[in-house]
Amino acid sequence: MRLFAALLPPPEALDELAGALTPHLDDWPDLRWLARDNWHLTLSFFGEVPDRALPRLSVRLARAASRYPPVTLSFTGAGAFPSARRGRVVWYGLAGPVGRLTKLAASLAAGARRAGATQVDEKPFRPHLSVARARAEVDVRPLVSALAAFEGMPWDAPDVHLVRSHLGARVRYETVESWPLGGTTQGGG
Repeated sequence: MRLFAALLPPPEALDELAGALTPHLDDWPDLRWLARDNWHLTLSFFGEVPDRALPRLSVRLARAASRYPPVTLSFTGAGAFPSARRGRVVWYGLAGPVGRLTKLAASLAAGARRAGATQVDEKPFRPHLSVARARAEVDVRPLVSALAAFEGMPWDAPDVHLVRSHLGARVRYETVESWPLGGTTQGGG
């Protein structure tokens, strides 16, 4: 199974993002806008994980989630990977306890490796929510500039979700399991 760990923003926060994007959709024919029902914040990508590793993975991810308190986040600004001048992925950024998210992401990745996931992504964690992709590089500086001032409502992220990717003509994500973040502190860094 192709798996990753993620936070799933509430519908109200996603509605705000969609509202900010809607005026720009038709102006960017070289971008493939990702389906709103697939929007998520990836914490750690595990790649193909053998079925036999799932029980160990579940235990390790539950343990990692229990070590970090829930967080309050908000979407803010926008950007592109690898850069706005050569954009392949357009994203919204996050405000909140990013340092804590970075540690949580590292703990989840370490747990997945210990559980037998051999394709864990080693790239540095950059908290973002992808909203569009391009097959070739696109200069999205005007779009990033238009979205840069966006500041969304605060929202709570109480759980970590293990998500399965179903690839195909239309990518679909399915939550396999979820675990509550374990502390009681909201917000903060």
